[in-house]
Amino acid sequence: MSERERYEHGTPSWVDYSSPDPEGATRFYGELLGWEVEDQMPPDLPGHYFICRVRGLSVAAIGSQPAEAIPPMWSTYVAVDDAHETAKAIRSAGGTVAGEPFDVFDAGRMALAIDPAGAPFCIWQAKSMPGAALVNEPGALCWNELMTGDPEGARAFYGSVFGWRAAPMGPDDAYTLWYAAGDGEPTDDEAPIGGLSETASDRQPAAWGICFSVEDTDATAVRAQELGGGVTIAPFDTPVGRTAVLTDPHGAGFAVIVLADAGQ
Repeated sequence: MSERERYEHGTPSWVDYSSPDPEGATRFYGELLGWEVEDQMPPDLPGHYFICRVRGLSVAAIGSQPAEAIPPMWSTYVAVDDAHETAKAIRSAGGTVAGEPFDVFDAGRMALAIDPAGAPFCIWQAKSMPGAALVNEPGALCWNELMTGDPEGARAFYGSVFGWRAAPMGPDDAYTLWYAAGDGEPTDDEAPIGGLSETASDRQPAAWGICFSVEDTDATAVRAQELGGGVTIAPFDTPVGRTAVLTDPHGAGFAVIVLADAGQ
């Protein structure tokens, strides 16, 4: 289902980008992914918060960097029924919450969290804005993936906080699929809500990565370079589609993919 009006508790629901140059970032991603953007920050407040849309439906946001010490980065938001209760669960499971959950106008209630391995993510208790209104179509988010040097710790932490079930896949069970809370092992008709890949912890800090659907992975990689970005991993084929890992002009990483079942 591409169009969404709500997200269940524990489901990744939104992504946004903190940029030192949000207006420049909207030009880069707008050209690359075909986004239309609208600044929704009230004029009497500093900074910007651009809502990015495809077919008039929200897919992501680009905002001003909250502090110079925070690097340019994409953030994953997980939908929750109660931000305060989830913040307690995060702390109980060994994670960190930066302050207490707070209201974002009438859109929702959020908090920034960090898992025990150091990967930041956000929790989102929706009010008027449930999350991305469009997913899994060109220009829209299609995957969230935790990259960590401590996969066992991650399975325990996210399982405790959100009830996620982990199912290994691939050669030697090298990759993990996340499934929403439920009873027993995931069934064949359940769709995963994200993934987990193990990294060398001494070379890459733990982080949540994101992937956007595109119509042509190779052309998108070329265009990213023309717009001042870069290619970290050149386009290659996977069982779920042709993908590549790119960077924007400020070095923030993201992936793109032509989904193998996009035409089905």
